[in-house]
Amino acid sequence: MNPFNGLVGGLGDVPRLSRAKTRSISAENFTGEKGKAGMATEGTGAVSARELGQGWKVSPSINIAARETVTLAEIEGPGAIQHIWNTVHPQHWRRLVLRIYWDGEETPSVETPLGDFFCNGWCERCNISSLPIAVNPAGGFNSYWQMPFRRSARITLENLGDDPINGYYYQIDYTLTEIPEDAAYFHAQWRRNNPLPYMEVHTLLDGVRGWGQYVGTYLAWGVNNNRWWGEGEIKFFMDGDAEFPTICGTGTEDYFGGAWNFEHPKGEYGVFSTPFLGMPQVLKPDGLYQAQQRFGMYRWHVLDPIRFEEDLRVTIQALGWRSAQEGKSRYLPLQDDISSVAFWYQAEPHAPFPQLPDRNYLEVI
Repeated sequence: MNPFNGLVGGLGDVPRLSRAKTRSISAENFTGEKGKAGMATEGTGAVSARELGQGWKVSPSINIAARETVTLAEIEGPGAIQHIWNTVHPQHWRRLVLRIYWDGEETPSVETPLGDFFCNGWCERCNISSLPIAVNPAGGFNSYWQMPFRRSARITLENLGDDPINGYYYQIDYTLTEIPEDAAYFHAQWRRNNPLPYMEVHTLLDGVRGWGQYVGTYLAWGVNNNRWWGEGEIKFFMDGDAEFPTICGTGTEDYFGGAWNFEHPKGEYGVFSTPFLGMPQVLKPDGLYQAQQRFGMYRWHVLDPIRFEEDLRVTIQALGWRSAQEGKSRYLPLQDDISSVAFWYQAEPHAPFPQLPDRNYLEVI
């Protein structure tokens, strides 16, 4: 019997003994080395700890200069990232770009604004109670996506702003262990249409080449019209599909596990956050400066991954309703502000991502 490699797949694995090595990277241990944590004599907490000395929270966070890219972690494998926690002020959630590189690759496998990766694309705090992503008061971002690598992992964070960011806190927990041959690499990609052109679809993912499985969707959806906005279908084109997909949804609220316009009770949107799907964020107009409805939704394909062998493209329609004529309803193609993060695993190499837009296009308007 092969020894357990420590990659937990469920509660049944928790009691099992393993020779895997647990390590953690933070501002108190930038390298994750054994027995090297909490040794700082300089850092963002040095003034507060001046009467206590070394070992007393001297370096709990980092500052990031304007237009600077910092390396949060460089890890030699094999191993797997098991948990990421971090927090920073919400005003920075679209100005900070998270990138992750596996096994020395030149282009990132993860590239997304920080807030969107953690289902908080609107730069306003929203708690999430799901299995792979948990966001807790006040703005504590947690990822439990398992991210295996064979040779190395590198995580960076870029500040797109002209001002320094003072006080970015983070902890990256990982294990050093053998990785199964059939373990794929984690990927995440951000896209936006603002506004979506009339009678066009929002593309969440395109150009994916290789073998893998799609595991999650996050949408930050800003509505630019009155009435209901979520009649559109999500479609998965895979393995040579051309005009028509293999998988087609029945409506936006249906894909995210809701029904009937998410209306509950009558006249109100019903927010919800569950292990695999949710609409936890509804931002209402305030009658003055906040003019539009905005929504945050996630759907994790953890128990129902969408598997592909050659290629994958994912799109979603934006559809509302026109005023009924002669008693007959008609769909209205919408021109909304839609941002998305697509999450998937695949065998490397991956196709390079489209160039990430500049900070003005990323900005929450």
